[in-house]
Amino acid sequence: MNRFDSVRGDALARVEELIGATRLNELLRKQEEEEKQKKCFLWIFAVIGAIAAVAGIAYAVYRFLEPDYLEDFEDDFDEDFDDFDEEEDEPAQEVKEAAKEAGTKAEKAEKVAEAVKEAVAE
Repeated sequence: MNRFDSVRGDALARVEELIGATRLNELLRKQEEEEKQKKCFLWIFAVIGAIAAVAGIAYAVYRFLEPDYLEDFEDDFDEDFDDFDEEEDEPAQEVKEAAKEAGTKAEKAEKVAEAVKEAVAE
């Protein structure tokens, strides 16, 4: 029986070694899968970053080389409406002059009211 006990002890030791090796293998596989996932995400973010960098450079070149059409428009706009602004300022100037000429507050109010009526009537 001694012989069977030693064989049984050897068999149990070997089974424990196999179980330990299997657990080690499973652990290593999990780590490899996690590393593959990390590498995959890293590559995805690298590609997205490269695309964003190229798009940013392209936009910067576009803005640098694009002619400024707004400047020409603003110049034309100012020229077209210069006369219009002067016409609108005339009634306001009349009201200001009437307020300066008046002495007391009551006189100022009356003259301003008259100037406003005249400006509206025109």
